[in-house]
Formats: sequence, structure tokens, C-alpha cells
Amino acid sequence: QVQLAESGGGLVQAGGSLRLSCAASGRTFRPYTMAWFRQAPGKEREFVAAIWWSDSSSLYADSVKGRFTISRDKAKNTVYLQMSSLKPEDTADYYCAVRSLGSGSYSQASAYKDWGQGTQVTVSS
Repeated sequence: QVQLAESGGGLVQAGGSLRLSCAASGRTFRPYTMAWFRQAPGKEREFVAAIWWSDSSSLYADSVKGRFTISRDKAKNTVYLQMSSLKPEDTADYYCAVRSLGSGSYSQASAYKDWGQGTQVTVSS
């Protein structure tokens, strides 16, 4: 089983920055892709960014492209989300997740088996 622990959320003013971290552990941790999703109150969970573990290639949702950067540290089994130029509409609970090879599309929450507990990000205007 895989355990994921997010950290780094908080309250920030519009235009500010935050860096989220997600530390993974567990004997069965063999990621093909790791991703960040977010869920705002009353809305569905949505894809934010994904990174391929082997070569660190990445893809982003259009809403965050150019403002957010996903990265990973293999030695620490940790994935990061650097968020800059934050907007009030970025306010949400942010979750990291692990996807195995052949599990479906990288942007679909259903393709990810293991999830963290989430970290709250609030952007004030």
C-alpha cells in the first residue's frame, strides 16, 4: 500500500506563491505518473498537473499553465507543485495521487489509485 502526505498549503494573497509537497512511502510505490488535482467547494475534482516519474516530463491544465510547475525528487519519493501568480479561483483542496502504467488517462481522477489526504490552499483577493 502507498501512503501520500501533502503539505505546504495555506492562506496567500492574490499574486503570491506557495509550494506544495507530497511525500510518498510504501513498499508498493512504483509510480508511472504522479499528479496534483484540486477540488473547490461544490465543484468536482479537477486535474492540475502530472509528471512522469521516469523522465520528469509534465503536462498541465490550461488554467494553470505558465503559473504552476510540477517537479519530483526521486531520491525522496516526493513530488512538488510550485504555484505562482495565484488567483482567488485557485482556492481549493489540493490532492496528490499516483497512477500506475495502463491505468487510464493521466488527467482523469479515476486513473489514480492512491491519494493523499489533501492540503488546503486559500487565495484572498
